[in-house]
Amino acid sequence: MNTLIQQAHHQIDFSNGSIAGKKVLTSAKRLKDMVGIFEDKGSFAIMDTNQIVYSVQAYLPVEEGKEGGLFYGKTTIEPGKVGDEYFMTLGHFHRNMDRAEFYWGIQGKGILLFMDEDRKCRAEEMKPGSLHYIPGKIGHRTINTGSTPLHFGACWPSDAGHNYEEILQNGFPVRVREIDGQPQIISVS
Repeated sequence: MNTLIQQAHHQIDFSNGSIAGKKVLTSAKRLKDMVGIFEDKGSFAIMDTNQIVYSVQAYLPVEEGKEGGLFYGKTTIEPGKVGDEYFMTLGHFHRNMDRAEFYWGIQGKGILLFMDEDRKCRAEEMKPGSLHYIPGKIGHRTINTGSTPLHFGACWPSDAGHNYEEILQNGFPVRVREIDGQPQIISVS
C-alpha cells in the first residue's frame, strides 16, 4: 500500500449520522437543563428532569475560534412533549453573527425554526435528505415532531461560536405544539 495514503481518522454511520473517531465530543441536554424553555410549567414540574431531550456529537478538528476552520456535528432530539409542546433544542444565534451553517435531515421528522434579528420567524420541514441553509444573523431551533428520534447533521465555521443567552432571555415568538394530532406553529407574542 502507498505510504502516502492513510486511513481516515473518523467515520460516519449513514443510518443515523453517528460519528466515531478520536476526540469526538458528546453532550446531552436533560429536562433539568431546559428550565424556562417550555411554556407549560405544570407539565414540566411533574416530568422526570433527568430525561434526555437531546444529545450532540461534535468533531472539532481545529481550535474553537480559529478563522477558516469547520466543525461537524450530529444532533439527536428524542421524541416527546412537555404538555402539547414538542421536545426541541435550546436554540441559538452565532456569537460571530455573520456566520452561516448547514443542517441536513438524517432520520425522523421535525421542524427547523428560523428567527431574524427583528424576531420574525419562518420554518422548514426536516426529514431524511432535507438540506437547510441557515444564513448569518439568524437564530435557529430544531423541534422533533415525530414519534421516533430526529437525527440531523450540521456543519459550521469554527469561529461562529454560540449565543444561547439571547434565546434563554427572550425566547422565540412562536411555539410548535401538537393540536388535533398535528404540529402547529402558534404565535406567543
